[in-house]
Amino acid sequence: MLFRQLFDSDTCSFTYLLAGAQGREALIIDPVYEKTDRYLKLLEELGLKLVKSIDTHIHADHLTALGILRDKTNCITVMGKQSSADVVSMRVEDGDKIEIEGLCLDVMYTPGHTDDSYCFYMPGMVFTGDTLFIRGTGRTDFQAGSSLDAYDSLFNKLLKLPGDTLVYPGHDYKGDCSSTIAEEMAFNPRLQVDCAESYAEIMDNLVLPNPKMMDVVVPENQKIGMAQGEPEINQRTVSAYNALSQFKNKSTLFIDLRENLERDKNGIIPNSIHMPYKSLASFIRPGGLLHALSHQSEQQLMLYCAFGERSAMALKELRSSEFTNICHLSGGIDAWINVSGPIGKPHKKN
Repeated sequence: MLFRQLFDSDTCSFTYLLAGAQGREALIIDPVYEKTDRYLKLLEELGLKLVKSIDTHIHADHLTALGILRDKTNCITVMGKQSSADVVSMRVEDGDKIEIEGLCLDVMYTPGHTDDSYCFYMPGMVFTGDTLFIRGTGRTDFQAGSSLDAYDSLFNKLLKLPGDTLVYPGHDYKGDCSSTIAEEMAFNPRLQVDCAESYAEIMDNLVLPNPKMMDVVVPENQKIGMAQGEPEINQRTVSAYNALSQFKNKSTLFIDLRENLERDKNGIIPNSIHMPYKSLASFIRPGGLLHALSHQSEQQLMLYCAFGERSAMALKELRSSEFTNICHLSGGIDAWINVSGPIGKPHKKN
């Protein structure tokens, strides 16, 4: 596995880059906007393809790079289901998995620092965001934080992981890089409590100043969705209501860009064809399935995903490759469900 821990000295923020190996797919956790060029250079040097960019929560102390990395690399943006971000490509919840080539992260919902805080675990390491620090824990006094929720997230989730699990936090202010679950259980002063009320008493009396740029940063980090007002996209964007009419009169072939885990969890638009977004290049080249359908089918092709971001990115790429009879579903299958569009189950391969 390829692993890099990157540091932003201005905000004492850690960013993590993971890949199965050099030259393969990669994901990044908690990227900082001002470090975007550094990330892009490192990806190029290591021959990595960034396919997913993840934030553990809405940050209050720095601008996220999720949006700009999506625009620069066409990667999928990922946040928790509870996040107040306007649009991300994929929303996850407790028990889900985030997969790339050769790697899989278990998704852990760990509210407390904020109500949208998540941690991500794989055997041997856990990325704790602002939930658990080295000899500290995340504050709980803004963004719908809760000291009681934080106690539950810490003691009933994170501290249940194997003791030798390496802890990689979202920040460190003392010069440390990592710890272990066992170390934190033994030496973290905020964890030396016997009940939730004792922990809450500590956290509720910290009296910390707000992050300096919180009033500016939080609203900006909530507006990371891809702008879809470009004529090439806007003119070929179909509302869920109109898409349902096209489905009923069988004038449109629906193309599902989501991953298998999403399809299994949320269902599919019946009779749609599965073409995962991350493999789009193989589908649109001459000889690829989407290329063949576009040139042979008399039906309009309707791209859809979870919330409309991947389908908009795919539409932009397809239009630049001179595909003509193609459009995308605004709001994705989420919008489809809201207009009572029919949902089916994906076919299982033998």
